[in-house]
Formats: sequence, C-alpha cells, structure tokens
Amino acid sequence: MKYSGKVGAGVMQEEAYKAARLTGLAIFASIKQELGGLDRVEKWLRVFGMVNCAPGFTNMPAVINGFSDLVIEVWGKEAGRHGRSAIGVAELPFGIPVEVEAEVLIRP
Repeated sequence: MKYSGKVGAGVMQEEAYKAARLTGLAIFASIKQELGGLDRVEKWLRVFGMVNCAPGFTNMPAVINGFSDLVIEVWGKEAGRHGRSAIGVAELPFGIPVEVEAEVLIRP
C-alpha cells in the first residue's frame, strides 16, 4: 500500500490528492475488467469521496479533486463532469487515506 494513515497527520494533503488519483485508476481498471473496455462509459454521474481525516483537517474537497480531475482529464468536461460529495471520516478500512464510490452511465 503506497499511502496509509490520516490526512493531516502522517499523510499530507498533496499525498492524499495523489491517493485519490490512484483510486481513480483502480476504479478505471475495475470498469475495464467488467465491461471489457472503457469505451462504454458514456458519462460519470456521481462520486462520493471519503477522506480518513485527522481532527481539524477540513479540506476534503481538495483531496477528492485528485479523483475528479483525473476523470475529467480522461473523459473530458462533457462526459467527465459529475455530481460529488466529499466528507471526512474517522477511519477507513486498512488505514487507507481515501475511498471513492462512483456511478457511471454505461452504453448498452
């Protein structure tokens, strides 16, 4: 595991941004494995980002921008723009700093 710990205590915001970007790559790989490619993803609809925060860290949206920025880089503004929530949580599994859920519109 490349990044582990709480953002704001042990994990810097810039590292958490990179972790969110890596999370995006992992989600892309899962979609590709399931669909046989990424070309059937028509639009990104919703993203729910969770950040494992130390007390006092409040810049969760900047962390989840790592994921959102990557999606827009790959799919462009039209298909990549999505609704989003970014929250701070006390813990995430295995001490990971970022977790993301996403919903996409898939072409038949």
